[in-house]
Amino acid sequence: MNNYLELKKISKSFKTEKIVKVLKNLSQKFYKGKTYSIMGPSGSGKSTLLNLISLIDRPTSGSINFNEYKVNYEESEKNDVFRSKKIGIIYQQNNLLPDFTALENIYLASLAVNNSKVSAISNAQKLLEKIGLSDRADHFPSQLSGGEAQRVAIARAIVNDPEIILADEPTGSLDMKTAKDVFELLNKQKRSDRLIIFATHNRFFANKADCLLEMIDGSIKSSNG
Repeated sequence: MNNYLELKKISKSFKTEKIVKVLKNLSQKFYKGKTYSIMGPSGSGKSTLLNLISLIDRPTSGSINFNEYKVNYEESEKNDVFRSKKIGIIYQQNNLLPDFTALENIYLASLAVNNSKVSAISNAQKLLEKIGLSDRADHFPSQLSGGEAQRVAIARAIVNDPEIILADEPTGSLDMKTAKDVFELLNKQKRSDRLIIFATHNRFFANKADCLLEMIDGSIKSSNG
């Protein structure tokens, strides 16, 4: 089985009053058809790692390869297109646009790769029905419960049928019952041609992944798969 995503000797530092090393010489392979959970204390580098994989940020050193394609960080426009088409991102606080309805939040993400507004709206409506929120299509994020908003965020992340889903603490701000419902929806997105990586503080959810990665002090120290 060929690896789909490979990180090679990734390091990431931030310069404030001093240089802070967040990721340190990290190497890891990820395979399609599997789910990966990343656990670790605050400051261990989980969110930074997801930002690098999503091409939102760039490493200080090291390389990232998707299917043998080595990312060139000087080609920002090409990377933006790749992200729009191939990567779906889910945040802890959902990051929905507050002035747009649930339906609009989903189909606007689709317009990034699909110029047909009619098709984008149709796809968004189907997703809302799939996640059981058709009756909330015209509601704004402030009118949705935490669980409903996170379901919309998942729908937005998968509207372009991505090969990679990245989720940063997707259930972190929810009560346990709602968190289980949202996690189940995320888990249902698993397919043989898709890779799912999520960061969490919750070992109950982390243990449900095919592979659990433990991060400590900017490095992956252990893996169960």
